[in-house]
Formats: sequence, structure tokens, C-alpha cells
Amino acid sequence: MASVTYENVTKKFGEVIAVNKLNIEIADKEFLVLVGPSGCGKTTALRLLAGLEEITEGRIMIGDRMVNDVAPKDRDIAMVFQSYALYPHMSVYDNMAFGLKLRKTPKEEIKRRVNEAANTLGIESLLDRKPRQLSGGQRQRVAVGRAIVREPKVFLFDEPLSNLDAKLRVETRANLSKLHQQLKTTFIYVTHDQIEAMTMASRIAVINRGILQQVDTPQMLYDQPDNLFVAGFIGSPAMNFFKAKLVRGDGKLFVDGSSFKVEVPSFKNDIYSKYVDKPVIMGIRPEDIQDPHFLPPGIIPQPVDGLVDVTELMGNEIQLYVTTGEHNFVARVDPRTKVAMGDKTQVVFNMGNMHLFDPETETAIR
Repeated sequence: MASVTYENVTKKFGEVIAVNKLNIEIADKEFLVLVGPSGCGKTTALRLLAGLEEITEGRIMIGDRMVNDVAPKDRDIAMVFQSYALYPHMSVYDNMAFGLKLRKTPKEEIKRRVNEAANTLGIESLLDRKPRQLSGGQRQRVAVGRAIVREPKVFLFDEPLSNLDAKLRVETRANLSKLHQQLKTTFIYVTHDQIEAMTMASRIAVINRGILQQVDTPQMLYDQPDNLFVAGFIGSPAMNFFKAKLVRGDGKLFVDGSSFKVEVPSFKNDIYSKYVDKPVIMGIRPEDIQDPHFLPPGIIPQPVDGLVDVTELMGNEIQLYVTTGEHNFVARVDPRTKVAMGDKTQVVFNMGNMHLFDPETETAIR
């Protein structure tokens, strides 16, 4: 088992900076997810750790050993790719055993490791089959099994679920979380899917344009995003943003969005007071916008009038796409809500969970 440390790691492809001064400390046995949009540098960061790309600047540590110049085969890592990359002419057993055979591992040891990994993944009945006889989910488990038999210090996953259908993706997410608990090994996982990140990670590192934006637990990223990018990337549907101005009246603070005006909770006044009469960006999540007829307990409500553009019934909730003045936003309301497209409606913002951002720096105001 081992920790992993990126110290000021930079990777350039010509003039393009794919990873820019990346600093992350990943604890032993941690499940860290690197998340961000396509092309943000997350896969490059993983490939640098695996030794598949050369570092331009900085260093990478696995445990106490710097691995910048260590060959990939000697780094004691195992990687699962987006493409399962199984040998089509080999059985499942031989696919899983192939790497061990190359290392001249004794036959009995190979058999023990393959059978243990197959039992862990529930594919013991598939060992004699060829990849073409397997479903997508089964092939994915074989690819994971091939990594497990290596018994590495660190597991690397590069978007391994992207080829699976939605139902199988949910199942496999749960299986990978269980596997991490069983193996008690360091997992580093790359995805662009923030739901995968939120459901599996012990910590998430959010990357954009090669720059690390924030590293924290899933709940802290959701509750206290550091900037506009993290706030908008974490959560589905994404956080709503409103260009507004912070104003004072009758000893209270208000967010004035021109078409609406909502009071800031008194416990936030000291935090925001230096932004009075200045432009701000207010953020509020769709789940913090409610139907006034079905308010949950413990919220700080402020009403906002709008026009319903679209309704999406999801069974357990209704997603409303609402326009107020120049602003468009999404609300997740109670399924008993009675509204239709084109209706004028009133919703309630839970101001206890609102966020304010500086429009120039795009950082959260705290």
C-alpha cells in the first residue's frame, strides 16, 4: 500500500500546458477521483503517474520513492483503461493471468491470484469464456480482475464505466466502492461524470484547463465550492447563477437581480457587508428552490415570481425551467406541484443555502 504525491507537476505538449503545477497529496488507501470536463488534463495527470507520459516539471512520489524516471512496469501500479483492451483469442483466465506469466510468476501463485480475483468480482463461472462471449459489464470486470491479480500498491482507473449503459454503470459504481473496501488499496479514478465522483470518492480533485480548482470531500465541494467553476460543475442539474447587486435597506442586505429582490439571511450580513452596492453573482442550487405550497422544514424562504418555460416530471420530483426578467433558472420541486408550461408561478429560494461569488475573480465570498 502507498500514498501518492504530485509536487508542482507540469506537463507541456509543445506550447500547450496540459497539466499546470499540480499539487495533490493522496493518502494510503484513499479513493481519490480526478474530475473535470473533457480536455481538462485529468487523464494526462493519471498517465504521468503511470509513466505513460514524461513529466515536464515537478515530481511524483509513490510512497517515499520518486518515480519520475522509473519505468512503468517498475512503479507497482495497475491501470484499468476506458477500452477494456482484452486479448480476443485468450480466455478470461488467460487474460487475467497474462501479466503474471510475463513476470514468470509460479503457476500455483497465478492460479491462486486469478481465482481469488474472480471470486471477488463474481466472474468465477466465466474463466473459460472468450471476451466475445461476455457482456460489456463482464468485460469490464475482467479488465478490473487483470489489474487486481497484480496486487499493486496503487490502482489507476481511466473512465472505466463510460462504455456501459446507465443501469450497469450504477451497479458497477457500487461494486467498485465495495472492491475498494475489500482490497484496502489506494484508488485513483478519472471521470468527467460528477455523479460517479460524488458517489464513489473519499475526496474529489476538480481540474479545469490543467489547473487544480479544489480538493475536498464530496459533501464539502457541494456545500462550499471555492469558485464558480466548482459550484457549476458539482451537482446535477447545475447550480443556478444570477448576475445581481448587493444592496442595503432598513438595516438589511438584499440581493437585487432587477426582476427579483431577496433578503440575505442576517447571519451572512457580516460576511457580505463589504460588497454592498457592488455587483455580485448569486448562486443557488435547483434543490434549494421550492414550491411555496410544499415547503420543507428549516429553510429561510424568499419568494420569486417567474414564468414556467418547461416542466419535466421525474416521478419523485418536477424540474421547472423558469424565467424571471433576464434570468433563467431550474427548480426541483415537489411532484404534487400543479403548474404547466406558460403558467405564471411563484417559487421560494432557500436563502440559507445561497452562495455569492465575486464576478471579477469568480471566487466564493465567505
